[in-house]
Amino acid sequence: MTERSDATVPSRAERFLDSDLWWSFKSHKSAVGATTVLTLVILTAFLAPLLSPQNPYDLAALELWNAELPPVWVKGGQMPYLLGTDVQGRDILSGILYGTRISIIIGIASVALSLVVGIGLGMMAGYYRGWVDNVLMRIGDVLLSIPIILVAILVSSVAQQFLSPAWREAGVAAVLVLAIAMYSWVQYARLVRAQTMVERRKEYVQASRLVGTPARRLMLKHILPNTLTPIFVAATLNFGLAILIEATLSFLGVGMPPNQPSLGTLIRVGNQYLFSGSWWIVLFPSIQLCILVVAVNMLGDWLRDALNQKLR
Repeated sequence: MTERSDATVPSRAERFLDSDLWWSFKSHKSAVGATTVLTLVILTAFLAPLLSPQNPYDLAALELWNAELPPVWVKGGQMPYLLGTDVQGRDILSGILYGTRISIIIGIASVALSLVVGIGLGMMAGYYRGWVDNVLMRIGDVLLSIPIILVAILVSSVAQQFLSPAWREAGVAAVLVLAIAMYSWVQYARLVRAQTMVERRKEYVQASRLVGTPARRLMLKHILPNTLTPIFVAATLNFGLAILIEATLSFLGVGMPPNQPSLGTLIRVGNQYLFSGSWWIVLFPSIQLCILVVAVNMLGDWLRDALNQKLR
């Protein structure tokens, strides 16, 4: 028998392009459109220093005599302020691009932190059961009984009170990540706990336990890979939710400061001038936030349907 040539072995990319998941993605117009829009939004946000006509975080670059300029297609607008300026002379388009980058970073960081905490605690609760399971799940029940916005506001307010003025603005992004993750980990923990309770009864897990495989290695190597599908779907959907929570906190004044605006901060500042005629200050950041969240949710909906075996 001749050995199989390495050239005939398909690569991971080739296997993915030949998979049902890729076929489902190509045939789903909403998923393709959402991915295209989301990719464009993320690229423009992280390329903001190259694309923006102004650095909105540099106070020296702000020109007060250019304050409240309308968009260029409205009488009184001027280039390079394509979408107009705010009351401080900050370019709206530049603020949107930089603010989107902050919102995306906070969303990704909060989802990542809640994933690590939720997966770890959920596997412990499902594997060890007993008092470990009772304590962890009761803590989760208490957090879920409180509205997420109240939890986030409480954590943000308490953390900012303990931070010194020098560290308050520098650490506000980390506080927001902690506040969002403190609530979001419960959902991941429940999903992983349920899946772990199923997997721990299967023969391959029992066989590994009989040969003396340590519990930590058993959970990470055998049980964790079988829990990733629902976790991945939940993380995609919660990414949009995390962005909305950050925007809500910033809108309420306990999020990002005005000198480091996120989309929520831009909307809060613009809302003060909504009825004074400067409608563009609040309109365009709101549209960007809606586009970002809707694209993430549409992608998450497709992923949930594509990975659900019962719907195939």
